Amino acid sequence: MDPFSERTPRVVSAVKLLRGAERRKTGRFLAEGSNSVAEALATGRALELFVTEDAATRYGDLLAAAAAAGVRTSPITERAARALSDTVTPPGLVAVCGLLDVPLEVALGPNPRLLAVPVAVSEPGNAGTVIRVADAVGADAAILAGDSVDPHNGKCVRSSAGSVFHLPIARERDVERVLDAVTAAGVQILATAADGEVDLDAADELLARPTAWLFGNEAHGLDPAIAARADHRVRIPIRGRAESLNLATAAAICLYASARVQHRTIGPAT
Repeated sequence: MDPFSERTPRVVSAVKLLRGAERRKTGRFLAEGSNSVAEALATGRALELFVTEDAATRYGDLLAAAAAAGVRTSPITERAARALSDTVTPPGLVAVCGLLDVPLEVALGPNPRLLAVPVAVSEPGNAGTVIRVADAVGADAAILAGDSVDPHNGKCVRSSAGSVFHLPIARERDVERVLDAVTAAGVQILATAADGEVDLDAADELLARPTAWLFGNEAHGLDPAIAARADHRVRIPIRGRAESLNLATAAAICLYASARVQHRTIGPAT
């Protein structure tokens, strides 16, 4: 079978998924690279696989997994791989997948203990990193609130290193609805703030409770009205000369702190 070119109709259709409007229209997105493709296959999200000759040689195990799962695999040219990629050096391995996000109520589940809630996060690399951290610490879900980036954005998927396939992800533009639903689920809301009244190092009693962490926009932080809705505002002590921490770093510190205390006081989630 000759490899598909960038003009082959199936490739042309897949390339359109680099645009958010087409992802919403079709209910599909692209996952690129071995980490993302492996997790897409493992979780049954992969619908089709495109692979260059070079990638087929390097990732024979993934092609075998695709064949075992009945996922159609099509060879493509290097030019087609570049068309399907939004990276400088395409890996030559791309899966077409079904969208991942779930309704807010599904993400919350019956008894959430730890939630990551980035608000109006605009940088897809940061969004993907927060999702990866949430997955790593065993959080129940990530909720992208407000005018946030699409978690199916290529850079977000890559930055998550496969974690977008592991935990529930919800998108809700209405931040008030998110806060109301979290509160109704019996979960306290903590917001990161440079002038917070609670020091993270002295917050273990708070952190033992079911918690949703709010993380603000990269450039502007949390809107003061949203921060005021939090049950507590928590500051991360900075002992060196750095002025502040970026979104992904602050999220990693806070989510890990909560997971550490919850694991110690309540035990691992079942």
